[in-house]
Amino acid sequence: MSGSSFGKAFNITTFGESHGPAIGVVIQGCPPGLKIDENRIQMALDKRKPGQGVSSTKRKEPDHPIILSGMFKGQTTGTPIMILIENKDAKSKSYDQIAALFRPGHGDYTYQAKYGIRDFRGGGRASARETAARVAAGAVAQAVLDQQGIQIDNYTLELGGIRAQRIENMSDKYTNALLCPDMEAAHEMEQKILSVKKQGDSLGGVVEIIASNVPAGLGDPVFDKLDADIAKALMSIGAVKAVEIGAGIRAAQMTGSENNDPILPDGFRTNHSGGILAGISNGEDIIARVHVKPIPSILKPQKTVDENGHPAEISTEGRHDICAIPRINMVCEAMMAIVLTDHLLRQKTLG
Repeated sequence: MSGSSFGKAFNITTFGESHGPAIGVVIQGCPPGLKIDENRIQMALDKRKPGQGVSSTKRKEPDHPIILSGMFKGQTTGTPIMILIENKDAKSKSYDQIAALFRPGHGDYTYQAKYGIRDFRGGGRASARETAARVAAGAVAQAVLDQQGIQIDNYTLELGGIRAQRIENMSDKYTNALLCPDMEAAHEMEQKILSVKKQGDSLGGVVEIIASNVPAGLGDPVFDKLDADIAKALMSIGAVKAVEIGAGIRAAQMTGSENNDPILPDGFRTNHSGGILAGISNGEDIIARVHVKPIPSILKPQKTVDENGHPAEISTEGRHDICAIPRINMVCEAMMAIVLTDHLLRQKTLG
């Protein structure tokens, strides 16, 4: 059974490969009458497209969304929405010399083990290129959330071991290419990227996502808990290796009296729960953090084997990010929007 679909009431199915003619998404369950145009989707895609910032690949993709169905006179019709994004700047020849080698940290070995065949050009279906389709779907999901006043934001909390410490104004993140609201930390991050790039290596980091104005009551226990679906959605992003909700791993170091959020007549005093209790939203901000691994495509030589099991050494040339941050930030925001929209529409069926 294919694993390319996500969601129940609001369902998305992505398709396409990194070096194929196009990628895209089919969205089912979107309510009719929403005003959505290609400009709205384009604005979201522009935040993740390649070729921007010190950490990004030099691949230049316009990422222009083409809406093929589900829209009439600028409004959703309630029927499946199909969005196509053409690949314009794929350079497959860069992979010819390493076609028979398994790249460490990539899905080459596991895709071959599962399917007996793999698209070695940029990782095929396993490529981060697939996430553009998620961002397009996230823009549609956000149009649904806008009707309820639900807002989602993200920022870079950590990169290369450098963590933001002084966060006074979230809008400060727009003053640097890494979307970090701590100016001093952002400068250190940029210097770390330049240093690691010279060494032919890559970096990982942490992104925080915050959803505000989320009503209480979203989430379907016990297996479709809101935090469980958020974790699955974020973990489905290729580079993500861990997800925290609220206090996250710090909760394991607290006592019950420290971790519990006291309830007052006007709401919760703290938010260690990250806005979710027993798998259901409690009306507080939903806070999630994703831990992103370093980009596996690096120039530094690594040991591997070829398709026949013979030892080899590989250096991955071509155009690759040094760090998935900040391009992955918008992908995380999109997946949060898709989950919240799915659960919002599920809740409406309960009246």
